[in-house]
Amino acid sequence: MKKRLWIIAVVIPLSLTWLFDRVTKIWALDLQGIQFFGPVGFTLHYNPGAILGLFSDLPAVLRIVSLSTGGAFLIFTFLIIQILLPVRSLMLRSGMSILLGGILGNVSDRIYWGYVVDFIVFTNKSFASPVFNIADALQWVGYFMVVVALIKEGKNIWPENNLRKSYWVDYKYQIQYCLKLIAFGIAFAIISGIYSYTFLKVALEESSSTTATHSEKILVPFVITYIIVSVVFTIILFFTGLVLSHRAAGPIYAFKRFMEDLMKGKYSPLKLRTGDEFKHLEVIAEDMAKKILPHIKQETSEETSPKADSETK
Repeated sequence: MKKRLWIIAVVIPLSLTWLFDRVTKIWALDLQGIQFFGPVGFTLHYNPGAILGLFSDLPAVLRIVSLSTGGAFLIFTFLIIQILLPVRSLMLRSGMSILLGGILGNVSDRIYWGYVVDFIVFTNKSFASPVFNIADALQWVGYFMVVVALIKEGKNIWPENNLRKSYWVDYKYQIQYCLKLIAFGIAFAIISGIYSYTFLKVALEESSSTTATHSEKILVPFVITYIIVSVVFTIILFFTGLVLSHRAAGPIYAFKRFMEDLMKGKYSPLKLRTGDEFKHLEVIAEDMAKKILPHIKQETSEETSPKADSETK
């Protein structure tokens, strides 16, 4: 993806979403009581969990660490998708950026304050919405843009007439590539896991207000959560390796098929996928077709000519 597209479709929407959410939450911290403007009300509410108060019953340390780590995990996933996405689609990329910007707005709250600042509520005589914030609202805008883009541009993301029907075009090479990527991921997970666990364990042991039972209640869920995140991270690495290896093995596979058809006298332009490596193979294939195809056609015509038939007899 070009630098200009990164700025327009990724950096600007993400930054503006996060900044707008941040400014409104700082303003909301000074709210007193509840103020209504028609059906819209403003009241300060602290949400220690995630959406609709999920995870609010977890210990504070585990809740903040888990939810903040989940936000970082989403950033990694977002960047991988943006890099591997084969289409230019401004709506899809911007929708994903707005969605992530909203998520980061709430993650920032958990990192800075340990809770999320909610302050908007819709109400009438028969209905009252849960209290939410700008980040929550903009996330739904991002969801909507992503869904619309997928409906309108789904065929461009995975063309129906794509000649490479499977991502496994060179099984041995691609498996080795994926396993190497997974090995690095597991090594990093083990190192960071040991560091995080020992740091948290020592911090809890040195805390005068933490008993052994309370420490165990925090450490056990932490280990389980960390293992789950690491497994999901490894799965994402596997599919990332599959896509990246396919972008290298795919063009070679396509070029091989092109040469096989060319030697049979068949010609169709070599067209690689968007994002493929070795794009220069298209130029090489075209030059080779111009030089080789006339000779192949000439040899074929000589073999089928009457003179060739008489000499054979």
